[in-house]
Amino acid sequence: MITPRKGADFRAPFRGFSFVPKIAHGPAGGREQVSIRTRFRALLLILVVLSSLTAISQDEERQKLDQMYQTAVADYEGQRYPKAASELEALLPFATKSYEVHELLGMIYVSLSEREKAIQQLKLAVQLKPDSAAGRINLGTILFQSGQAALAGEQFQEALKLDPASYDANHDLGELYVHSGKVAEAQPLLERAQQVDPSSYDNAYDLAMADFLLGRLDASREIVQKLVKARDASELHNLLGQIEEKDGKFVEAVNQFEAAAHMDSSEENLFDWASELLLHMTYEPAISVYQEGAKRFPDSPRMWVGLGLSLYSRGKYDDAVKALIRAADLTPNDARCYLFLSKAYESSPAQADDVIQRFRRYSEAHPENARAKYYYAVSLWKGKRGGDQAVDLSAVEALLRNAVAIDDALPEAHVQLGNLYADQHSYEKSIPEYVRALELNPGLSDAHYRLGTDYVHVGKKEQAQQEFEVYRKLRAQQLAEIDKERAEVRQFVYSTAGAAPNKP
Repeated sequence: MITPRKGADFRAPFRGFSFVPKIAHGPAGGREQVSIRTRFRALLLILVVLSSLTAISQDEERQKLDQMYQTAVADYEGQRYPKAASELEALLPFATKSYEVHELLGMIYVSLSEREKAIQQLKLAVQLKPDSAAGRINLGTILFQSGQAALAGEQFQEALKLDPASYDANHDLGELYVHSGKVAEAQPLLERAQQVDPSSYDNAYDLAMADFLLGRLDASREIVQKLVKARDASELHNLLGQIEEKDGKFVEAVNQFEAAAHMDSSEENLFDWASELLLHMTYEPAISVYQEGAKRFPDSPRMWVGLGLSLYSRGKYDDAVKALIRAADLTPNDARCYLFLSKAYESSPAQADDVIQRFRRYSEAHPENARAKYYYAVSLWKGKRGGDQAVDLSAVEALLRNAVAIDDALPEAHVQLGNLYADQHSYEKSIPEYVRALELNPGLSDAHYRLGTDYVHVGKKEQAQQEFEVYRKLRAQQLAEIDKERAEVRQFVYSTAGAAPNKP
């Protein structure tokens, strides 16, 4: 599976680009390829094998070797790969200069997952017949599968030079570029392959995806709509949903994601449908779909995070905390869980012990993570405010001081330190913390208010009034806060779709 580079302002494609190795399939499966049966017709087999024999002269021995070769071909085509390999290995010493023998043996080794042996044989085949585009494509494919993308690209490029009209050469080189993040270079190759073989579903899908990634939405939509008429598949509706979402057509997008989920209730499709609803703040439907997803896929962290976000956005804070705790347990190192859990916990301190336990675990697992220390400190302090008198405020202070020592550019930690000192009437300590927080982020309205209050306490009324005035202006800009929340939701959706959890 080749996965294209993620875009910065839209969801990455979820299906990805399929790199289908021709040499990994038997003649009856996969996309169109040079048929072994066609390539090795009986008469040609006899001539090729006989021409490559170095020490065989007697007719009886020639017939025997020829029969061994034809038997190996039949066993390969019948997917009896170990038997075919043994037969060709026995024949190989007498056919060291045979392109066909080396190529077929390489293809058999691929089918047996013996990649190093396959590469060796396919390299020998290309050396014997460097003008074979099919041979270079086969070698390029196994090189790519073995993680040698640069060498694979060289073979695909040579194949394209040898046969510019080859579907395989254009398609395979295009997908290799996609894998390398070179979507712009891939698109014309995929488009040329489509012109050569308009019936290829895989190439058409990949071309539509490339067009989508490049912002060619009309072209991408047109290809997918044609594919839907020929093969109505859930992945096509999912891609149409992505296209419509990027084109700003929410209703069309959610309808396509819903259609995909009804056709195939996979984790991916349910998540995409629910996330589209969440993105556009239709919270109740989003909650319902996420709940169904969590029921079907109880071990999916992103499903529980999405459910927690939807519940939080709908004001169901207790349930949101429960969902996010579940997500944190499934993926203890995912920073996103703790970001949203901290937000939900601010509005629902009832589950203090459970939340504190998760933040403690996260902090201990990542001692050099400033936010981990910050989350743990705030959870402890929140528990104290909620009535847990056993919490030591000195421990809260130590964690916050540790957080700013690790990352002094964390404004939230400075604000909480300011709050801690202000509650203790230590204004000479709280004021510098608020000032530092506002240097880092002047848009923190609560920090302006708290700083103004502290200035009043120390008799700096003029400075206090200035801070209160800034606070009033910021509070009047509530839409900005809403946009910030939506940006965080979008970041979650885009980063979580088809991706591994964030590193802490």
